[in-house]
Amino acid sequence: MNTRRTTANSKVLTAFLTAKIEIDAMLERLKSLSDDHFDTHPDAINWGHVGNLNHYASLLRQITDSAFKEGEHAD
Repeated sequence: MNTRRTTANSKVLTAFLTAKIEIDAMLERLKSLSDDHFDTHPDAINWGHVGNLNHYASLLRQITDSAFKEGEHAD
């Protein structure tokens, strides 16, 4: 009788897949925005835009370093 364990596994799998779907949606939105040059016309780019992209890159680097055990998360 593994009903309780099966239910717990089902709940954790559902939670995992829900988080994955959320991440996938965010990644798709970011990819689309990147493909559109972050909604910035090349003739209008200024240092503020560079700062914004560097900030985004820094936040994404934190995520990728954690996910791939790189940077400060390296073993």
